Amino acid sequence: MGVLYVPSTNLVGKGCLGELAPFIKQLGGTKALVVTDKYLNQSGIVAKVTEQLTQANTDYVIYDQVKPNPTVANVTKGVAVFKEANCDFIVSVGGGSPQDAGKAIGLLITNGGNVKDFEGVHKTKNKTVPTVAVNTTAGTSAEYTINYVITDEERQVKMVMVDKNSLVAISVNDPELMVNKPRDLTAATGMDALTHAIEAIVTPGAYAITDATALAAVKIIFQYLPRAVADGLDIEAREQLAYAMFLAGLAFNNAGLGYVHAMAHQLGGVYDLPHGVCNAMLLPIVERENAKRDPSKFIAIAEAIGITTTGKTAGQCADRVIEAITELAKTVGIPTTLAELGVNEVDLDKLATHAMQDACAPGNPFIPTKAEVIAMFKQIL
Repeated sequence: MGVLYVPSTNLVGKGCLGELAPFIKQLGGTKALVVTDKYLNQSGIVAKVTEQLTQANTDYVIYDQVKPNPTVANVTKGVAVFKEANCDFIVSVGGGSPQDAGKAIGLLITNGGNVKDFEGVHKTKNKTVPTVAVNTTAGTSAEYTINYVITDEERQVKMVMVDKNSLVAISVNDPELMVNKPRDLTAATGMDALTHAIEAIVTPGAYAITDATALAAVKIIFQYLPRAVADGLDIEAREQLAYAMFLAGLAFNNAGLGYVHAMAHQLGGVYDLPHGVCNAMLLPIVERENAKRDPSKFIAIAEAIGITTTGKTAGQCADRVIEAITELAKTVGIPTTLAELGVNEVDLDKLATHAMQDACAPGNPFIPTKAEVIAMFKQIL
């Protein structure tokens, strides 16, 4: 049986932010907590969103303290600001970090407790406060999935929450908010979306609807990500990647993920590294191991990216797909070794232990031993 978790309202496409005000009115809130980061606030992007709040005659207060890997402290402070300002709904503006922080803040308002209590799958009883999630990057799909990740600073662990109660009311994906982003951010978020799509295809939780959307996302990303990285103002490429990210999000939101994410989360938790970069580096490593167990899913992936499959075995198709992923990562400038990002071999045991406990781990086609997880890390160390 397949269950589709999707927000009730989703605005997608160039210029759609300008249509948001009537939907905000329909929510019926009186004052919004705008959850974002300092860069987006100072760059004027937040102002474009708050203009829609003004048009809807809705008051707001801005909380722009979210870090690139949002922490328990970020969430706790956001809850305090929400309560002090007497807010009754949330508008999250940004990529995965503000979106994840917004979800955690909203759930704490309605459920109480500490965000650490929510680690795992469906741990809350009550739905989050009404939330409008305005996305600014084509990668995480955090604006409309039921997943969110918060860093526990004390344990140096990225806590993964999968919670249907975190689903937002309205998602907004306007590529005009995504133009002219830095090359490295564009590359990392695009490879994050590709990871979502491929993990959603190979996971045992996949089914017809998720396969269809994930394969469409793979095709678009391979075609348009190099263009977006090469030219930050290429609005066609940005719009196509927004569609791809949306499709990939629909897939993994309902099929699940795997060990690429389980391992990447630990690198982010210990070293505070960009999530998309970690995914991009680990994707070919983990999928090579997955393909050894069952290469059949890679035939469809090969066809989606234009690889001829006639006369080839499933294993040969898988090999070519993994080569293509590696080539794409190189083209868009993803680092090739963890060592250059400051990862130390002495931490591999801890990283592997935490990866095996990650909420994404059970979705992988096979469950590796700790030694096998360490070996996968070492391949790119």
